Amino acid sequence: MTYIAKPKFHHPDLPKNALGYTHRDYEGSVSTLCAGCGHDSITAAIIQACFELSIEPHRVAKISGIGCSSKTPTYFLGNSHGFNSVHGRMPSVLTGANLANRDLIYLGVSGDGDSASIGLGQFAHCLRRGVNMVYIVENNGVYGLTKGQFSATADRGSKSKRGVINTDNSIDLVAMALQLGASFVARSFSGDKQQLVPIIKAAIAHKGAAFIDVISPCVAFNNHAGSTKSFDFVREHNEAVNRLDFISSRMPIEVKQEPGTVEIVEQHDGSRLALRKLAADYDLHDRTAALGFLQHHASKGQIVTGLLYVEEEPQDLHEHLRTVRAPLNTLNAKELCPGQSALDKINASLR
Repeated sequence: MTYIAKPKFHHPDLPKNALGYTHRDYEGSVSTLCAGCGHDSITAAIIQACFELSIEPHRVAKISGIGCSSKTPTYFLGNSHGFNSVHGRMPSVLTGANLANRDLIYLGVSGDGDSASIGLGQFAHCLRRGVNMVYIVENNGVYGLTKGQFSATADRGSKSKRGVINTDNSIDLVAMALQLGASFVARSFSGDKQQLVPIIKAAIAHKGAAFIDVISPCVAFNNHAGSTKSFDFVREHNEAVNRLDFISSRMPIEVKQEPGTVEIVEQHDGSRLALRKLAADYDLHDRTAALGFLQHHASKGQIVTGLLYVEEEPQDLHEHLRTVRAPLNTLNAKELCPGQSALDKINASLR
């Protein structure tokens, strides 16, 4: 339970990263989610990614809304900044925080109800503005806290635990992210840590709006025959377009695959993505083709996973607005109020 603190005692020989932190230093409170919940696997992947990247926990701001998914930031990076907002409003809170202090790493955690229903407008505007963040949706297709009603991402024709058939069309958040202009778009599965951890690491290193849709089965209400968000269904219908290796700027490039099967993508911070292509004709720099690829495989009942799109020269909201580089709380009175001559110059430029 979250009110029970994890014991600080741990084995002295636990592996440490470049900062001298152990895996335990990136954990949070004890999870109150159902045993076997896919969300806890995503939490473990985030912890592993931050540990391997040697991120200082106090440099991370984790922000969420309401729902099972939005509880999960409590369970990782207990020494980071955190804010649990209201239902569907995580993106606007994250945007405001990002504009005030660009020096932090912003990690937004949401769910299919939080982002695809009440927060759909906020989701759309956050991505189209290019906020520099990692936006993770823990997608289980149900409202778990209110006993398993279909969410907006539930596939048409899928069956609830009580035997009800969903007659509504689903919202594909990955397709929306591509259309809205997100510069890093991926989909993964909570049961595939080998794929998910490198995707999260690459998204953190990416400059711009990075969106990750993670299929995360609800063991209480959506893990049965007839569900298209169950562990068995996703494993049987997973169509991975690539496998990702994340190579930080401190690591040499060592690729063992045959020539022609690997693509190296360099990011703004010097890190590199080594993509082992599974779909040989897939171009992850073609936004339009990615949409077509998604729709083609969705029509066959397949779930496309992997890094689906990455922009080679992304920009973020700060570049668009030409904001100051310093966090707002570090600016002094002279910088905030430069005087009448500066105001006159601004007014003259607007005439």
